[in-house]
Amino acid sequence: MAIELTDELIELERRAWVEQQAGALTVDTAVAVQAAITAHAEATKQGRMAVEMALKKHVRHPDPDE
Repeated sequence: MAIELTDELIELERRAWVEQQAGALTVDTAVAVQAAITAHAEATKQGRMAVEMALKKHVRHPDPDE
């Protein structure tokens, strides 16, 4: 089963990734991403780790065909 990701979740992770690449990731951003991942996983009845892994892959290693 494919993990479904929301636009809001993707945008939060993109923001965190940009901050991380710049060496400027804030605690607030990291906490916001983790809270959103947890809430999404619970709402969709998916594993939190599976959601996080799919999200990171989507943002950091996008499929060029999408």
